[in-house]
Amino acid sequence: MKASANRRSPSGWSEQVEAVCTRQGLQLTPLRRRVLSILGESPGPLGAYAIIEKLSKVEGKQIAPPTVYRTLDFFMEHGFLHKIESRNVFAPCEHVGHAHHGVLLLCEKCGHSDEIEDAALDGFLKETASRAGFLLHRQMLEVQGLCRSCSVSEH
Repeated sequence: MKASANRRSPSGWSEQVEAVCTRQGLQLTPLRRRVLSILGESPGPLGAYAIIEKLSKVEGKQIAPPTVYRTLDFFMEHGFLHKIESRNVFAPCEHVGHAHHGVLLLCEKCGHSDEIEDAALDGFLKETASRAGFLLHRQMLEVQGLCRSCSVSEH
C-alpha cells in the first residue's frame, strides 16, 4: 500500500502537474494555471464555488461557473484532481503522472484528505465487479474517519 505524505507541499503538486502537462503536450492556459495555484495552495479540498470566489478576487471580476467547471473537468480527465463526491469538493491527486484507482481517507473533524493506493484492493474490486458482470472504468473509494492529528487529539 502506498500512502501520500500527511501534508503535501503547496507548490509540489502544482509543479508535478505542470511537468506532466509539458511531457504530454497538454496546454496550461492562464486560467488553468490560476486554478492550479488556488488548489495547490489550499490546505484542504475546495468546492467549485470556493474556487470561483478565490479566482474572482484574484481577477478582480466575477468569474462564470462554467469556466471553472471546464477547468476542473480538464484536471480530473488527466488524473490531476479527484472529486470527493460525498462532499462535492475537489482534492489534488497525490500520485500525479500515472493512471490509478485509489482510496481517499477523509477526516470528519478537520476535513483533511489523504490518498492511498493499494494494488491488492484495486485487484479485488476489479475482480469482484467482473464476477458481477460489471466492467469497471473508474473507482475512487471514500473512507471517512479521523486523520492522524485529529485521532491523537481525541484520546
